Amino acid sequence: MYKAIVLGGSRGIGKAISESLKSIGCEVFAASRNNIDTSDLDSVKKFLVSNNQTDILILNTGGPQAKKFLDITEDDWRKYHNQLFLGFCQILQNMKINEGGYIFLISSNVIKEPNPKLIISSAYRAAFSEVLKILSKDYAKQNISCINIAPGPINTDRTKELIENVDDYEKSLPMKRLGEPEEIGNFVKGIVENKIKYLSGVTINFDGANSNYVF
Repeated sequence: MYKAIVLGGSRGIGKAISESLKSIGCEVFAASRNNIDTSDLDSVKKFLVSNNQTDILILNTGGPQAKKFLDITEDDWRKYHNQLFLGFCQILQNMKINEGGYIFLISSNVIKEPNPKLIISSAYRAAFSEVLKILSKDYAKQNISCINIAPGPINTDRTKELIENVDDYEKSLPMKRLGEPEEIGNFVKGIVENKIKYLSGVTINFDGANSNYVF
């Protein structure tokens, strides 16, 4: 039986992944912000004292409000530097992923198509994606797969916070709908359940053909 730690596991995509992994018999710790707040490095250190080893790690967290560059404060930069980048780095430095395990990063499509209203998210999610890409080669020696899932418009509270008129927005999408969190959950489940290991060091664009980039 795999043990899984899912950060941000109490809502949205994290909750969907937690439920999908439970359905195949995984022992899942669906961590909420009450358990760990990656913007608070003391919270990260405290979490790692009792959660320092797992088979499956889901690195997932929310992001900042939409702001123009000149409106971003120093406190904003500091908070999300920790939440989207440094907190995750400390987790990987101090948590053992068991041989044959998995690391899934839930990033965002802004790592490929930067959003001028989400500059902080675009910058720090892209930065940590690079860290995971580099580390994936070392993890591969232990048969640990690293997969970066970059969601586009998914039916979550976060999307509804960022988009003013969701109904009109859906009509502009190729599939005329938002993606469902369960679709990402089932994707993760399929990778784990079928023991797919050679898919590693990659970014999966989970956006219903909405993106314009090729790679």
